[in-house]
Amino acid sequence: MHSTAEQDSQRTAKRDSRPFPNAIHLDGLDFLRSFKKRVLIVGTGLLAMELSKKLASNHRRMEVVGFLDKYKSGNQNLLGAYENLREVVERYHVGLIAVCIEDRREVLPVQALLECKTIGIEVVDGHQMYEEELGRLSIDQLRPSALIFSTGFKRRFLARGLKKLSDLVISAVGLVVLAPILVLIAILIKIDSAGPIFYRQMRVGLRGQPFMIWKFRSMCAEAESNGPRWAVSNDPRVSRVGWILRKFRIDEIPQLYNVLRGEMSLVGPRPERPVFVSALKMRIPYYDIRHTVRPGLTGWAQTQFRYGSTAEDAHAKLQYDLYYVKNMTLRLDMRILIETIRVVLLGEGAR
Repeated sequence: MHSTAEQDSQRTAKRDSRPFPNAIHLDGLDFLRSFKKRVLIVGTGLLAMELSKKLASNHRRMEVVGFLDKYKSGNQNLLGAYENLREVVERYHVGLIAVCIEDRREVLPVQALLECKTIGIEVVDGHQMYEEELGRLSIDQLRPSALIFSTGFKRRFLARGLKKLSDLVISAVGLVVLAPILVLIAILIKIDSAGPIFYRQMRVGLRGQPFMIWKFRSMCAEAESNGPRWAVSNDPRVSRVGWILRKFRIDEIPQLYNVLRGEMSLVGPRPERPVFVSALKMRIPYYDIRHTVRPGLTGWAQTQFRYGSTAEDAHAKLQYDLYYVKNMTLRLDMRILIETIRVVLLGEGAR
């Protein structure tokens, strides 16, 4: 009979010989995990970390087994250096390799990646996988070539025609059907506080051209006497009726007139003010790409991200806007409109 120490030693050796020596191994758990595609991430930068976090938090089909870096360090999540790629793939039964190398000067393990590809292991670009899993583009590490040679940004004539037609029909019908409600809202605004019913403000639209946007006035008449600034949570400039209008996005309804005029679309990146655009273009890469399509009454960023009130929020929202511009389809527009209904009914992110 073996001693207790010998038995422990044998169990440890048996455990370490398995594909995941640091994992907790239960028969039921192993059985369920066997259906997941095991992902190896090549790289350890911000792109790699965000992708790994997303897959770990909400993914039933994939499981990150670890990372490879240019040099092997003491980090427990690092399974080796680039030169160990084949060994790590075989040991951990990797089914997909996500290449998230951000430094252009680094040399890819091209030969090893090619060998993995030819034996049936999926090899994907980290930026593409990030885009598909998170619904946004990682603009800080994104090289222009990734956009230039991508399969996105298609503008099919039929799709553009149908989008334009739906904008005109829905905005016209919407203004007619909502007319009685719009009159009631106008009366409430007039009773609640002094000032005009509508608020007109310059925004930047298609191809960077300025246009005047229409909104129901939701703030006091002197809200920007000290200059333009972002709206904040519990903004004291908001009137009593204005709080309700902003909570459920009712103040945006007059923009159906902008849609009818062709200055806006029902779906697209939200138009920003020229003073903010000038500043954001200096700070955020690829910012002008959002101006290659008509701005929208609602957009992908509005359904996926909170209300933006800082340059950092604008940076995050641009990632969603670029995803929309790159992947714009009628199907995506329909999804955004349905998501917008949910956001409006729940009053999410309003200020």
